[in-house]
Amino acid sequence: MTETPPLTPQDLDDFLSKARAASALLKALSHETRLLMLCILCQGEKTVGEIEQFLGIQQAVVSQQLARLRSDEVVQTRRSGRQIYYRIADPQLAELISVLYKMYCGPKPEAEGGAEAVAEPLA
Repeated sequence: MTETPPLTPQDLDDFLSKARAASALLKALSHETRLLMLCILCQGEKTVGEIEQFLGIQQAVVSQQLARLRSDEVVQTRRSGRQIYYRIADPQLAELISVLYKMYCGPKPEAEGGAEAVAEPLA
């Protein structure tokens, strides 16, 4: 087993900066409505109306949560005429959301023998 070289002050500053960024992202993801919206946006660009219809929640709530995601630079927008389309800003984040979707929301794989596997949520 090889030993890890000691951290330099510059390495530590870099780690701290990355930890702050990861913490900010996780805070944005920690709200269930925002996480649901990101799961929807993982499938492609959507308007506020499309997200509202899919989730069955009021437009004001959708807009408020999208504003938070936008201020956290998690989503970006594109205007087409009067419509504003939202999308996930970072392809790596889209990949992370996709993994979370598969873990918690996607169809469960079948176990051997044809019985459905039961996936336990992480504690």
